[in-house]
Amino acid sequence: MKLNVKDSDIYVPDGISLEKALDRTTHLGVGAHPDDLEVLAFHGIIACYVNPDFWFTGVTCTNGSGSPRQGAYAGVSDKEMIKIRREEQREASRLGKYSSMLQLGYQSSAIKSSNANSLVNDLEKILAEARPQILYTHNPLDKHATHTAVCLAVLKAVRLLPVSLRPEKILGCEVWRDLDWLPEKHKVVLDVGGHRELESSLLSAFKSQIAGGKRYDLAVSGRRLAQATFLDTHRPDRLESAIYALDLTPLVAEKAFELKTFIENILEEFRKSVEKQLENLTGLLSSPQKKGNNVKG
Repeated sequence: MKLNVKDSDIYVPDGISLEKALDRTTHLGVGAHPDDLEVLAFHGIIACYVNPDFWFTGVTCTNGSGSPRQGAYAGVSDKEMIKIRREEQREASRLGKYSSMLQLGYQSSAIKSSNANSLVNDLEKILAEARPQILYTHNPLDKHATHTAVCLAVLKAVRLLPVSLRPEKILGCEVWRDLDWLPEKHKVVLDVGGHRELESSLLSAFKSQIAGGKRYDLAVSGRRLAQATFLDTHRPDRLESAIYALDLTPLVAEKAFELKTFIENILEEFRKSVEKQLENLTGLLSSPQKKGNNVKG
């Protein structure tokens, strides 16, 4: 497969051809940076790790050259960091037994440009060949602009495919903003419990990020545990660890929602749910009448 960036990297951990690796793919994740997949698409990675009939392919869009660095990595140049992060992502794909790992090598600035068609074209080619059943990517409400840009490129690429080739389900997962606030009908709860060893090894593969001053290995695991506990206000925990996602499938249906309308509807539902709860409890804010106020003159 010919990709648009000359420094892109294609890796198949078990050594078969890329064509065969994509053909067997059932779950596919598209992330912005090296290590994003292991945060957002862990549900798909697990599904394929434990089931020999399922295979996960990862796609990382940028080269990770702009990552923070300190300690042992403080003096590392951007060029060296690209090589380090590329190998870390390869290592994660080996540990997770991915079908294939494609690192497209874009600069973050390039995919945030209004002329980001090159990335869309690459994603369209990959999706057309892999034809995954489930697609994981960033969600459009993410705090990180590069993550949001990747989500939009993914949606655009899927819309270019014939309806028959589009994934059955597209999930926009949390990375730089939690999705615990989503109205329940929009919230997809992904059970990722029971795989602490795999979780730890995948996150720990990205040593340059952890040593560079970001404890993703602790933060990601902690958030997943917290999501499982705070999932339900009145019942004991039913999950050990959870990731929240937004179902983006309606955005690529034959009669698709417009993204702006889709998001506005979700935000409006959230606003109304907050207002309704406050209205139901409004009496608690009323000032109690003090005794002795009605003094006769």
